[in-house]
Amino acid sequence: MCVPGTREAVLKQLSRRDFLKATAALMAGAMLPAPVVAASASRSEEVELAGVIGQRFKRAVDLTHVITEDFPTYFGTQNLDIETLFTFDPNGFNMYRWHLVEHTGTHMDAPFHFSPDGMSADQLPLSMLIVPLVVVDIREKAEENPDAQLTLEDLRRWERRHGRIPKDACMAMNSGWSDKVNTPEFRNADSNGVMHFPGFHVEAVEFLLEERRVNGIAVDTLSLDYGPSADFATHYRWLPTNRWGMEAVANLDALPPRGATLIVGSPKIAGCTGGISRLIALVPGGNGDD
Repeated sequence: MCVPGTREAVLKQLSRRDFLKATAALMAGAMLPAPVVAASASRSEEVELAGVIGQRFKRAVDLTHVITEDFPTYFGTQNLDIETLFTFDPNGFNMYRWHLVEHTGTHMDAPFHFSPDGMSADQLPLSMLIVPLVVVDIREKAEENPDAQLTLEDLRRWERRHGRIPKDACMAMNSGWSDKVNTPEFRNADSNGVMHFPGFHVEAVEFLLEERRVNGIAVDTLSLDYGPSADFATHYRWLPTNRWGMEAVANLDALPPRGATLIVGSPKIAGCTGGISRLIALVPGGNGDD
């Protein structure tokens, strides 16, 4: 329950903020050469870009799933509980407390997640969080075999077609698994509890680490390793080198194989092993958007 006068004070402050927001919007609109227009999309949220940033990039794609309390998790347990602390009626504002396991929904695996002394997510420099994004499509073989892995041969085939993988990039695996996110097939556990979904083969991450020196890898599944993995070979080879991974990424099929720029909105909680992240891909027009 609020102390006397709290509701009135909050409403007054909200009115003031609304005025300031409206003023800021008018000023921003006056400076932009064209309006920002939301583009319709069946599975992805995309925005047409205008202004200075629009001179370089044509559209932005949200690569983040909406997280709900029943979002599928690696261990099959509920990782998010939302507790109501205040509601607008009668308190004049809404506020919730999250009880959240770090590795839930679209999230980062920081180096510290699988190493004793790697960087935590808050320690990653900004230079590692705004990077070129390349996408390898393995949907065809993942459809035939849920235990498919992104292999070194997949990477070599990609380079023969699209050129050398850029240094410092994020390499994303598009297995089509994002489409299964609201179904039991996302975890795809068998009668023994073993999950079956695609991931990175350790030989592929060795190549990305030693030969191409990329900053991050990303998957549209629940793990950087494929589902049946018992030794987490990819996690243990990749993360201790102070590189990051992203899991449960959405909408990779809305991106070109190369040319996009990834902005990683990672958590900045001291000492965290990773956490829920907002991923945005900026896609250029012309030659980069193919």
